[in-house]
Amino acid sequence: MENRPTIPIIDNSIVQIGTQVWMTKNLNVSRYRNGDPIPQVTNSTQWRNLTTGAWCYYNNDPANGPIYGKLYNWQAVNDPRGLAPTGYHVPSEAEFTTLTNFLGGQSVAGGKMKAVTLWNNPNTGATNSSGFTGLPGGFRYLDGTFAYIRYDGCWWSSTYLGNPTARYCYLGSSIRDVQLPNGFTKYGYSVRCLKD
Repeated sequence: MENRPTIPIIDNSIVQIGTQVWMTKNLNVSRYRNGDPIPQVTNSTQWRNLTTGAWCYYNNDPANGPIYGKLYNWQAVNDPRGLAPTGYHVPSEAEFTTLTNFLGGQSVAGGKMKAVTLWNNPNTGATNSSGFTGLPGGFRYLDGTFAYIRYDGCWWSSTYLGNPTARYCYLGSSIRDVQLPNGFTKYGYSVRCLKD
């Protein structure tokens, strides 16, 4: 008989998946853990030239914040003041791999991680059976333009691959798998936090 693990929903904001406890919403903070402000950068030229942490809303539209959270460049992820709230951290590539392995491997885990709403059709394989509730927040290119809200979900990892790239977790509307590609550190991606 197949051993099917139970996925306990601890409350509306966190879920236990295997041995890990994940937030169920994308990060939406504008200050580092120590209270220092993270600059909001709307101007495309300024975004392209950044060497320090920043955030933005998708398409610079505040209405996207309550739904999809903020987009952060990787410099914000890596800032020593801490992007994640106390008791949480930005997951490493290895921790994303632990998640996908628990959910049956990269080829099927994406469907189990994707929310069943907000994604454009076909939202292939989406069941959200893990409770992760992955949302298609799109991203911001290094030139400051925006793309693929409702089609792509991209979450930074803390794993740096060397200038100018870092690993991120990718879910797409037309696939059921999880990908862990490398992205330019000047891109704006979502962040999903993992309990320490």
